[in-house]
Amino acid sequence: LDTSKSQQKPMAGSGSDGTEDSDSSAEREQTNSSESDGNMPKRQRLTRASTRLSQSSQGWSAFPKKKKKKEKEPVGYFESQLYHHSSGLTLFWFLSSLDTPDLKRAADHDESPPLTPTGNAPSSESELDISSPNASHDESQSKDQASRDSDKDLSHRPKRRRCHETYNFNMKCPTPGCNSLGHLTGKHERHFAISGCPLYHNLSADECKVKAISREKQEEEAKVPEENNTRHATRHQTPTPKQSRYKEQVAEMRKGRNSGLQKEQKEKHMEHRQTYSNTREPLLENITSDYDLELFRKAQARASEDLEKLRIQGQITEGSNMIKTIVFGRYELDTWYHSPYPEEYARLGRLYVCEFCLKYMKSQTILRRHMAKCVWKHPPGDEVYRKGSISVFEVDGKKNKIYCQNLCLLAKLFLDHKTLYYDVEPFLFYVMTEADNTGCHLVGYFSKEKNSFLNYNVSCILTMPQYMRQGFGKMLIDFSYLLSKVEEKVGSPERPLSDLGLISYRSYWKEVLLRYMYNFQGKEISIKEISQETAVNPVDIVSTLQSLQMLKYWKGKHLVLKRQDLIDEWKAKEIKRGNSNKTIDPSSLKWTPPKGT
Repeated sequence: LDTSKSQQKPMAGSGSDGTEDSDSSAEREQTNSSESDGNMPKRQRLTRASTRLSQSSQGWSAFPKKKKKKEKEPVGYFESQLYHHSSGLTLFWFLSSLDTPDLKRAADHDESPPLTPTGNAPSSESELDISSPNASHDESQSKDQASRDSDKDLSHRPKRRRCHETYNFNMKCPTPGCNSLGHLTGKHERHFAISGCPLYHNLSADECKVKAISREKQEEEAKVPEENNTRHATRHQTPTPKQSRYKEQVAEMRKGRNSGLQKEQKEKHMEHRQTYSNTREPLLENITSDYDLELFRKAQARASEDLEKLRIQGQITEGSNMIKTIVFGRYELDTWYHSPYPEEYARLGRLYVCEFCLKYMKSQTILRRHMAKCVWKHPPGDEVYRKGSISVFEVDGKKNKIYCQNLCLLAKLFLDHKTLYYDVEPFLFYVMTEADNTGCHLVGYFSKEKNSFLNYNVSCILTMPQYMRQGFGKMLIDFSYLLSKVEEKVGSPERPLSDLGLISYRSYWKEVLLRYMYNFQGKEISIKEISQETAVNPVDIVSTLQSLQMLKYWKGKHLVLKRQDLIDEWKAKEIKRGNSNKTIDPSSLKWTPPKGT
């Protein structure tokens, strides 16, 4: 923009000292009124208002006086006003007169307010100093016209859909062929992960909505008897007639679940697997009973809903740094939850971990070089238990801080409620391993406070996914209670328990109580005696007896009912299991309680 010509050219409609020339303004106003349409007086008045606004500003000053030359005004011209500010030069252009048809139509259509010397549109009429007697009438008329034009222009536009602010429409579901519409829960319009994809689960969006409605109806029906039940919980251990009928129906539905697949069904399943491989969930029909399949679908929908809530709350974001898999020894494990590894490692998606020292690396090459020079073949610390190939090492978080921190980061990949990562000094870690000719491989661990005021014997417990459902979880729990017996204390796990942890502990408590009942020969039994002999907290004993329907309330007293059917069932399983190595032998423990505990 060449400003030299603007400085030399006289300002049209303004005096040489920066003030407005009233004679020339009047002449131009008469000329413009005959040549321009109804919008031109408005723009002309805004121009004069801008000039007066510049006069009142203390930081603005006009250029030196220049002699005004009389020359004929063109039909269409631009009026330039150049102002000087302490921060620099600013040039504003205002349209004064128009004669070209295209420009006139553009001016008629443009209803946006002009800029002021401050660069902003005037916020109210008080900012405009208009001296024309018809100012108020013209202003109201122009506002009415602008509102009619805006209503007319926006009438054809569709209403905007209000979506949650966390929805990122640039994200797409990773399932091939999915358009990201629908949700497995039937409660959302879109999804961005496999957990909520109906197509991945071999369903449609409409089917998910129908299933959601049926689940809501079942939940409402199930809540009705709970609302009417106001009596003490221990007085209602006997199943109601409705519960008995429901149990019979479930048993009837589960009779045909072991019949197996027919030839045509097997071919259909194999064809589906070959076509979609890992991009779709395997066909689940006819594998088990319809009742169990519906339970599995409910669990899937509930998990997907929980993940959706976490995503909306911002705890999980699409495309966030989350490790998907880890290479651990000869296994490649899919992770379940987010773990706060450093960002440079978390964004890789796959992590390589040494199974002995638990150091994490970025690539297979780095892991191979590390394994060639890693001297660790077992966890640090003292070996306090060994029977066969199973060993337990006691690791002090203060003496082996790095190892314990790496162990906590690894455990967080498979635990939801774990919050301890780096402050490991107040804890002892008991690491269970299985030995072979290459070393002691990590099976699981549990941590324990050195000084627990509430007598918690476990703070965090984990069995590695490749060793789950093999009895190692119960071995870890049994070992924690063995330590409590040696300490002559009554122990209990720290709350809250994870879902899998709660299942494991309830199964262990049930087995301990039934074994005690089987070996008990007296007539009277007390919960306190059971607690002292098994080191199980009385609260946990009562909750387990209630779940087994072995605690009754009769004549103002709580009685323990010895259910022979449950005891016989447990004994049959023990005989069928035989002499398994998945038990803890107290004679193999070489341990004394640490000082100060």
